[in-house]
Amino acid sequence: MTDAADRGGHGMRRWMLVAALVLAVGGSSTAQQGGLPPHAWVFGSWTGGIFPPGDGVGPRCFGQPTVIFMRDVVLRASPLDIAYRQRLLETVAAEPDALEMRFLPAQPQNTPFGARVSPDVGFGCPGGPNTLRVERRGPNEIVFPDCAEFPSPLRRCIPE
Repeated sequence: MTDAADRGGHGMRRWMLVAALVLAVGGSSTAQQGGLPPHAWVFGSWTGGIFPPGDGVGPRCFGQPTVIFMRDVVLRASPLDIAYRQRLLETVAAEPDALEMRFLPAQPQNTPFGARVSPDVGFGCPGGPNTLRVERRGPNEIVFPDCAEFPSPLRRCIPE
């Protein structure tokens, strides 16, 4: 009985040590950001990208944003369809003024010509339809560098 109790005690201490290490190493950047994910600075609605950004203030901007960033999803307007293209985030790597986003692989849609991935499911970036690099150019301006479908900067939509 003493051996089992010792093993249980050692196991508990080992788990507590692992938990403390995870919090100390892995949780430090999260703690610095108040528990928000690394891409929280880009959350919201953005206009522009496809064309130069218009006025980013008020209901007009919020009524027709080009890109919407959320915790797990990025929505983008499509010139070929009324509906937004939805991309689920797989990973996000943060740099001081940039993000490297990797999306779950795009699923083919059934078309009259067979199952195909929509041509505008990505952002026209060199890494393919499942990647996106976002660079911050100012407090309310970002760009998707080298992404053919988004050659212009994007401006954050802000209330009046």
